[in-house]
Amino acid sequence: MYRNTRYPMNQPMVHSGMGMAPFFKVTVFEQEHFQGKCQEFTSECCNIQECGLDNIRSIRVESGAWVGFEHNDFQGSSSSWRGGEYPHWDSYSGSLSYPRGGFMPLCGIVSHQSSRMMIFEKENFLGRSVEMCDDYPSLQAMGWMKPEVGSMHVQCGAFVCYQFPGYRGQQYIMECERRIQH
Repeated sequence: MYRNTRYPMNQPMVHSGMGMAPFFKVTVFEQEHFQGKCQEFTSECCNIQECGLDNIRSIRVESGAWVGFEHNDFQGSSSSWRGGEYPHWDSYSGSLSYPRGGFMPLCGIVSHQSSRMMIFEKENFLGRSVEMCDDYPSLQAMGWMKPEVGSMHVQCGAFVCYQFPGYRGQQYIMECERRIQH
C-alpha cells in the first residue's frame, strides 16, 4: 500500500532490518520483572483481554520481532520489540501508556539487506527522493536536510520510523504493502 500523507514528524527517524526469525515466540507478563500471570504466543493477539490478561508490563522475546499496541485490533501507539528481555514498561516503550490492546509478529523481513524504502520530499511521491536500506540515527545523518518527509513507499521489508533523533519518541511501523495506523 502506498501512503501519501505528510507525516507530522519533526525529525523522523528510521531504523530498519528487524531480522525475521524462522519461528516467532514471545512471553508477556502482567507485572514488571516477569512476575504475575503470563502467556506465551507464537502468533498475533488482537485483544489481550480475550487471552486472559489485563495488561502487559514485562516482555520476553524468544525469537522474531514483535509490535505491541495500546488498543485492541492493532490500534493506538505502538512499540517494537526484538529478541531479549524487557523487565519493565519504560524499558521498551516511548509512550506513557502500556499495551492493553494486542501485539503481532513483524514478519515482513527476510533479512536486513532486503529492507528498502523510498522517501520523497513532497506528497504523492513527488520531488527529491532517496532510497533507504540501512539504519540511520536521523534522516540528516543520511543527507536528508528537510525537517519532514512528504511521502514514502516501502518497497520491501519493514522499517521502524521514530519521531526524534537517536531512535526516540513515537514509533511508526512501516511494512511493505501494509501501514499500521496510529
